[in-house]
Amino acid sequence: MFDFRQYKRGYFMPPTQCNDWVTKEYVDKAPIWCSVDLRDGNQALIEPMSLDEKLEFYKMLLDVGFKEIEIGFPAASETEYEFCRTLIEKDLIPDDVTIQVLTQARPHIIKKTFEAVKGAKKAIIHVYNSTSLAQREQVFKKSKEEIKQIAIDGAKLLKELALEDGGNYQFEYSPESFTGTEPEYALEVCNAVIDQWEPTSDNKCIINLPVTVEMSLPHVYASQVEYMCKNLHNRDNVIVSLHPHNDRGTGVADSELGLLAGADRIEGTLFGNGERTGNVDIITLAMNMYSHGVDPKLDLSDMPRLSKTFEKLTQMTIDDRHPYCGKLVFAAFSGSHQDAISKGMHYRIDNNPELWTVPYLPINPEDVGRTYDSDVIRINSQSGKGGVAYVLERNYGMIIPKAMREDLGYAVKDVSDVAHKELSADEVLEIFEKRYKKYTPHFKISEVHFKQTNGIDAEVTIEIDGKTELIKANGNGRLDAVSNALASKFNMACNITVYEEHALRRGSSASAIAYVGIEDDNNKGFFGIGIDHDIIRASIDALESAMNRELD
Repeated sequence: MFDFRQYKRGYFMPPTQCNDWVTKEYVDKAPIWCSVDLRDGNQALIEPMSLDEKLEFYKMLLDVGFKEIEIGFPAASETEYEFCRTLIEKDLIPDDVTIQVLTQARPHIIKKTFEAVKGAKKAIIHVYNSTSLAQREQVFKKSKEEIKQIAIDGAKLLKELALEDGGNYQFEYSPESFTGTEPEYALEVCNAVIDQWEPTSDNKCIINLPVTVEMSLPHVYASQVEYMCKNLHNRDNVIVSLHPHNDRGTGVADSELGLLAGADRIEGTLFGNGERTGNVDIITLAMNMYSHGVDPKLDLSDMPRLSKTFEKLTQMTIDDRHPYCGKLVFAAFSGSHQDAISKGMHYRIDNNPELWTVPYLPINPEDVGRTYDSDVIRINSQSGKGGVAYVLERNYGMIIPKAMREDLGYAVKDVSDVAHKELSADEVLEIFEKRYKKYTPHFKISEVHFKQTNGIDAEVTIEIDGKTELIKANGNGRLDAVSNALASKFNMACNITVYEEHALRRGSSASAIAYVGIEDDNNKGFFGIGIDHDIIRASIDALESAMNRELD
C-alpha cells in the first residue's frame, strides 16, 4: 500500500521564532570535528571491524587530523572494550587527541564505561537517553518528568564517578531522537543536565543535538538548533554539537544550516557510513568549506588512499558519484562540458589567476590526489571535439588545429559508439594515428628533392601498386610545390588550408609534428599528420596522408 495519508510531520517547531541563521552566507570556520566511524559507523556494518581493522582505521583518522574520535561503546561488547583498553595501555592516543566513548544513561553501563577509559590522559564520556514523544509513549511508557530524571541521574553519576576516578574527563549529553522531541522539553532536559555538571571555561560540557532520524526540511532543524543555542544555561561554557543522520538525504544541509544557527561541533563519519541511510558525511562537509576558501582543519589531500582504505576495512563501496571522492565526480563525458573545461585550463595557463574558477570543476582535482589525465576529461560517444583534443594535448603534447578537431571528434565518437565503451587516452591516440599518420593506401612518397629557381621546384618520387613514378611541379614553397605535383598527378584539387607545427619534446633531438589540411573542389576537408626530426619531412608525410584521405 502506497498511501501518503498515513504520514504527518513528526517534528516540532520552536515556540519562538528562530531564524537569525538565514542572514549568514556560508560556514566561515571549521567546527570541532568528531569522527564516529569506529562506533556509529562500525555498528552499522554488516560485519563490524575486528580489533586490527579498527586500529588501522583509527590510525587513518589520526592522519586525517581528527582531534576527537569516538572509539566505541565499550560496555556493549568485548571487542569494543578491548579496543579502548588497547589504545590506552599501548599509549596509542596522541597528547592532542581525545577519545570519546558512548554510554546509555543506565548505572551499570556507565560504571563499565568508566572502567574502560581508566588511565586515559583525557576522554569524553558521552551519555544519552531518548526524549522523543514517540519513544516516551511507545517504548518507555514514561512521563516527561520520568524521562528527564533518567538524564539527571545519569549526569549525576558521571560527575560522581569522575571525582572518584580523578581522571581528566569531559562530559557530553545527547537527548536522543532530538528531532522528534518538543524543543522546549529538549531544552528543559538539557538545562537540567548542564545544571548538574556546572561546566566551566576550563572544562566545558558538550550538548549534542542528534538528528537520530531526519524528519524535517533542514531549515526546521536550523531553527531548533538556534532555539537551543539561545536558551541553554551557561552557554559560554557549553559546546553545542550536531549529530545528523541522513534519512531524508539532507544530512549535509542539516549540518551546514545547524552551524549557521550557532552550533560549534559536528559528529559524523568519513563518506557518510552509518545506520540506515548513514551519518552526515564529514568529507563532503569539510570539502564544501574548502571550496569556499575556508580551511577545514582536516587533511583530505589523498582521497584515493582514504577511499581505498575505507572500502577495504568496512567492505562498503563508495558510489562513483559520491561528492569529491567518487571515481566519476570530476569526469566530463559531455562535449560541451569538455570544451569548457579545456578552455578553462588553457585560461589558467595563459593568465595564471589567483583563484580557481575552471567551469564544471568546483575544486582542483589535484588538491585531493586526483589527476587530469585519467579523472577529468573522459571519452565516450557523448564526447566532443574539445575533449578529444584536450586528451591528446594533456597526455601526448599534441595541439590539434581547430579546423581538424571536428573530423577527429567524429572519428573517435564512431569508435566509442560501435564499441559501446569509454575509450582510454591510448585508444584515442591509436585512432588519431591510424586515421592521420602514414595513411598510404593509394600511394607513398618515397623521395623528394627541391631546387630553388623561380620559386621552388620539387621532384617527388611516389610508389603506386609497387611501381615508382617521378612527378614534378613548381610552387611558392616546398610544401606548395609537392601539393601541386600531387594535384597534377591525380587530377584532383590539393589546396592546403591548414598548416601547423610544433615540437613534441624539448631539446636538440626533439621530434616535430606537422598538421596539414587540404580541400577538394567541393570544399571538403581532409587531414594528415607527420612526425619526424625534420620538420620538412614531417610536413610532407602529413600532406601525403591528407591526399590519401582525399583519394578514398
